[in-house]
Amino acid sequence: MSQSPGPVAALYRYPVKSMLGERLDAVRVTDRGLTGDRGYALLDEETGKVASAKSPRLWRQLLTCTATLTRTGPRITAPDGTELPDADALSALLGRKVTLTDVPPPDGALDRSRPDEVLAAGLEAQVTADIVQFGSASPPGTFFDFAPVHLITTSTLARIAELSPRGTAEPERYRPNLLIDTGEGEGEGDGNGNGFVEHAWMGEELHIGGELTLRVIASTPRCAVPTLAHGHLPRDPDALRVPARHNRVPALPGRAAEPCAGVYAQVVRGGWVREGDTVRI
Repeated sequence: MSQSPGPVAALYRYPVKSMLGERLDAVRVTDRGLTGDRGYALLDEETGKVASAKSPRLWRQLLTCTATLTRTGPRITAPDGTELPDADALSALLGRKVTLTDVPPPDGALDRSRPDEVLAAGLEAQVTADIVQFGSASPPGTFFDFAPVHLITTSTLARIAELSPRGTAEPERYRPNLLIDTGEGEGEGDGNGNGFVEHAWMGEELHIGGELTLRVIASTPRCAVPTLAHGHLPRDPDALRVPARHNRVPALPGRAAEPCAGVYAQVVRGGWVREGDTVRI
C-alpha cells in the first residue's frame, strides 16, 4: 500500500554550483535533475579543480553570490545586488582567478574539507581535504557531487531546529531541490524515532504529481556548507553539529558513518514537478 508523506512544499534550483539559487513554482526534471540545476560551475585556474564551498577557507564567498537562470545563461549578482557580468568580476570578488564553465573538466574533481576538522579548527584553518570526483550516481558531464536530485523533509528540519540553540533550521542551508512537507516530527521517523524521516525511504520510489518518479538511493552526508553564512543567513555551526551528534549514519559505500540530513535520489521517470504536488511512496 502506498503512503503519502505530504506535498512538495518548495522547489529550489542552483544554476551555478555552490552559489545561492532560486525558488521555483514548477520545473521539468530529467535524468540530469531539475532543468538548469548545477548547469554551471567556476573553475579555479590555479588548480584546475571546480570551486566549491565544501572548501570554506577558499570558497565560502561563493555563498554570498546569487545565480538565477536566464535564456542566455546564469545571471550572477554580488551581495549588494550588483551584477557580476564576467570572470574578471567574479575573480575580483573571490580573490582567485576563476572561469565560468558549463562543461566539467576531464576527471573533474573538487576539494571537500573534512567537516569535523572545520568545526574544530575554524573556517580559516588548513584542514584535511578529500578529493571528490563528480557524480558517480549521475549522468556523465554533470556537476553533481553524487546524484542528480536532493530532497529533505520538514520533519528533519524541525528536529534539527529542536536540537539547535538557535531554534531554527533553514532549508537553504542544506541546499535541497525538493522540500517535502511531512509535518514537524510526525510519523514513524527513520524507525528509531529520531525525526529524520526520509532515511526510512531508502530504496523506495517516490511518485510526485502525475509524472515524476524518483528512487531514493542514499542518505546525504553533510559537509561544512550548512554551517556557513548563506546570503542574509548567519553562520551556524550547529547546522552540522546537530546531525553529527544525532544522525551520524553510514551514507555511501566504503565510507564510515557521517552526519546526514536529507537523501539523494535518481530519476526513474522524468516529468514536471510543481509546488503542492502530492508525494506517494
